[in-house]
Amino acid sequence: MFVLNTIVAEQMSIFDSEVAGEIKKGLPKDAAIFNVVKKYIKASKNIRFEGNSYSAEWLKEAEKRGLSNNSNTPAALPSFISDKTIDLFEKHNVMSRVELLARYDIKLEKYIKKIQIEARVLGDLAINHILPTAIQYQNRLIENTKGLQDVLDSKTYVQLSRSQLNTIKEISNHIASIKEGVEIMVKARKKANVVTDYTQKAVAYRDEVLPCFADIRGHVDKLELLVDDNLWPLPKYRELLFIK
Repeated sequence: MFVLNTIVAEQMSIFDSEVAGEIKKGLPKDAAIFNVVKKYIKASKNIRFEGNSYSAEWLKEAEKRGLSNNSNTPAALPSFISDKTIDLFEKHNVMSRVELLARYDIKLEKYIKKIQIEARVLGDLAINHILPTAIQYQNRLIENTKGLQDVLDSKTYVQLSRSQLNTIKEISNHIASIKEGVEIMVKARKKANVVTDYTQKAVAYRDEVLPCFADIRGHVDKLELLVDDNLWPLPKYRELLFIK
């Protein structure tokens, strides 16, 4: 809010000066205001969009118009300490250069710590909860498949076991991918943690650690659909949406 209010204060100050300039030229006040507003409407054409501003359509249109699109914190925060921004805040006695630089570091550290905590929690859930449950269910399927051979004729056994074996292989693939993904994530986090510069550290967490989340989660989501509901240790999506 303090950023938006400072921007509004700056624009109102400019608006007042420009209207005063039109009045000095001999225009009545209403006509002066109309002229300045008309100029602003034309000048703001590139940032006005009547469609869905969250859509892919707008992202393409914004790029075509030459507008910035900082979609993550490390990319966006440098604007907070640009010379133009610092001059604006100091002009209106809102914040000094030192205060803005301090807040910049704090915001970066907050971003880093959030991803660090989320990475640790994700790794713990994956290794200590999801994988043991998946392995337990996989072992159950293996025992069941072996038992079928004792009670079924060879033709029926082949048909049923093929389906179970495919499920066992699928579970194995997801288990291996999750384990590998967590190992990659931990290595990336350790590598990022030795970086002392906050800006570079935030970029390392964004580019090296954060992408691991989606890969690990993707395999966990697949396992959620395969593992016995009674064994699954966490609430499933449908259970979160529809409380019994």
